[in-house]
Amino acid sequence: MGAYWLDWANLLLRWAHVITAIAWIGSSFYFVFLDSSLTKPTDPDLIEKGVDGELWAVHGGGFYHPQKYLVAPRQMPQNLHWFYWESYSTWLTGFGLFTVLYLFNAGTFLVDKSVYDWSPGVAIAASLGFLVVFWAVYDLICRTLGRRKHGDLLVGVCILAVVTFAAWLACQLFAGRAAFLLVGAMLATSMSANVFVWIIPGQRKVVAQLKAGLPVDPVYGWRAKQRSVHNTYFTLPVLMAMLSNHYGWLYAGKTNWLVLVLLMLAGALIRHSFVARHKAGVTGQRAPWEHAAIGAVLILALAVWLAPPPPSATALAAASQPVRFEQVKAVVEQRCVLCHNAELQNKGIALHTPELLGQHAQAVYQQAAVLRQMPQNNATGITDDERALIKRWFEAGALMQ
Repeated sequence: MGAYWLDWANLLLRWAHVITAIAWIGSSFYFVFLDSSLTKPTDPDLIEKGVDGELWAVHGGGFYHPQKYLVAPRQMPQNLHWFYWESYSTWLTGFGLFTVLYLFNAGTFLVDKSVYDWSPGVAIAASLGFLVVFWAVYDLICRTLGRRKHGDLLVGVCILAVVTFAAWLACQLFAGRAAFLLVGAMLATSMSANVFVWIIPGQRKVVAQLKAGLPVDPVYGWRAKQRSVHNTYFTLPVLMAMLSNHYGWLYAGKTNWLVLVLLMLAGALIRHSFVARHKAGVTGQRAPWEHAAIGAVLILALAVWLAPPPPSATALAAASQPVRFEQVKAVVEQRCVLCHNAELQNKGIALHTPELLGQHAQAVYQQAAVLRQMPQNNATGITDDERALIKRWFEAGALMQ
């Protein structure tokens, strides 16, 4: 019964996480677009009020006229909306989901003894350490290099190097699926920490200075802008890391860390292309679509690199032979029934009888042959030939004889 309620917690937390992530990413994308699309006002009244940029937009049957004040308006508005709960809620629901799915089942989901043999407790501590240490290193890089000459480039290169090392290390220590998720969670934690540690506190200090009639220190606006830009560049790499851990053929190889880095790099390049496009729309310059093209080429190159080799003569000969149900049943009993039986029905699926195997044939095909996610961490040592056997059996009609 405990596993049943954990599945409910998994479902509801995943649902809430997706909803809040949509809200956060949507507002982040909108404000990055807005910052890049503002034009200098020509209206003397707006200039007099201290408006630094404006934009006219049409949506939902009406016209909108957002304006930006740098560093702040001369008087504090009575109604001021803050954007931060989208970020906090996304991180809290994501960490809750990580706890329910990975930390509560660390021996199954975090630890793969063929990768690194350690206790679940130590693996849990190490996974939490990834979140904390990356934030500390990233924050140090931003604070020490961000305001130097070519600071943005220096920070970008250093972050790429640290993320690459973290991806490599995670894939040497954790199960492949967990490593991919953990690197995404590591970046997402830093995104939310940017909001919690720097962006919102800085904005509160600006508000306090305005209310006290003091000059506003522009460093808070600069820092918030820096971290907001980092957050928008992290977004697509985080999403790619989170989604890619559902596809076993991405994280199953020995160079899975490189696959992850290249996928995230492709996401960052594609995001950069869109950010630069917003600016190009204001300046009249050409939109730099080549960055998105490079990202797409990287993904295509990965798809070609990871494509399965052509079948050998032995495999072709085997494929021409009909698959008997007893062959598939023997594989499932050896590789799957350990976790899917009358006493232990992971995900509510049992496979210990021919009738149950026939009932769940599609799930077995999808998880073992297509996604290659099961058995979890390949704990029972299923072979590629056995996966191919299940695939041929299902595609031939999942015959029960």
